[in-house]
Amino acid sequence: MDSLTQIVLGAAVGEACIGKKAGNKAILWGAIAGTIPDLDVLVKFFTDTVTANELHRGFSHSIIFCVLFAPLFGWLITRLYKTKEATWKDWTKLMFWGLITHPILDAFTTWGTQLFWPHPYKVSFKNIFVVDPLYTLPFLICVIWAMCYKRTHPKRNKINNLGIIMSSTYMLITLLIKWYTYGIFSDNLKEQQLSYIEIQTKPTPLNSILWNANIETKDHFLIGDYSLFDGKAPIKFTSYPKNHQLLGDLKSHPLIIRLIQLTQGWYTIEKSGNDLYFNDLRFGLFGTGEKDDQFVFCYKLYYDQYGKLQAEERKRDMGKATALMNKLFTRILGKK
Repeated sequence: MDSLTQIVLGAAVGEACIGKKAGNKAILWGAIAGTIPDLDVLVKFFTDTVTANELHRGFSHSIIFCVLFAPLFGWLITRLYKTKEATWKDWTKLMFWGLITHPILDAFTTWGTQLFWPHPYKVSFKNIFVVDPLYTLPFLICVIWAMCYKRTHPKRNKINNLGIIMSSTYMLITLLIKWYTYGIFSDNLKEQQLSYIEIQTKPTPLNSILWNANIETKDHFLIGDYSLFDGKAPIKFTSYPKNHQLLGDLKSHPLIIRLIQLTQGWYTIEKSGNDLYFNDLRFGLFGTGEKDDQFVFCYKLYYDQYGKLQAEERKRDMGKATALMNKLFTRILGKK
């Protein structure tokens, strides 16, 4: 999830753990704990794009990391405060739950989280977008509201718990919507007599109303979307050829193997002139489904001056962002 959401979740967890003992200090350190796992993004300043994407949501998002570092962070906090209201054990508990809830929340998004690092498997339920105002804003209001009361006031705990309950309930609702829309996509594929190998569904940006599906067939990937306001209107699937054969001998190159593992096999190859592009399908299109839209994650393959194969992430045209958002919200309402 986005940084603000993780900060809010960490703050609420901190309050729930030891808010009565530490007051707003618990909220502060809970927020910090909720931020720490995402410091792995700093790796991008020291390595290449592919490696940075491989390492993101790895060790720092694992159970092992939380178990190892919570006691250390708890000890460091006790060195800052000389009061005896909260002990090392209290701060360790706060840091552990502040750290562990971060990757658990991330596991509900599309990217995937290596909760069980060093095992490479990434947990990914794909039922909520990385930024969802309906999850974050009510949660944020409750945390700020709770901070207005003294740490011993009974309303403080109730308000904080209300935020946790509302966000958790919304998360459960998105899981139910995912289950419902998965059935819609499956039924449409059957009705259109489209055979497929695998199907993955996920919500589109900023909402849980408009859903997107990636469908793998033998030689193509199909992409379609469905809004809860679409009713029984048939889903239009757009076909994208895999073009894996364009890689030729490169398919056995270590860099390409890493990219295939990173995308979990959900990729197409695109040729433009003499250039080859490696498209990661998991995060959809930077657009609204037109055939010429670029994929959100796309790598240009090229040889550097030393003859070494490199993969450079293609820049997104952010100048189109406003127009794309307008199209997105129109589509959410069921208009095509």
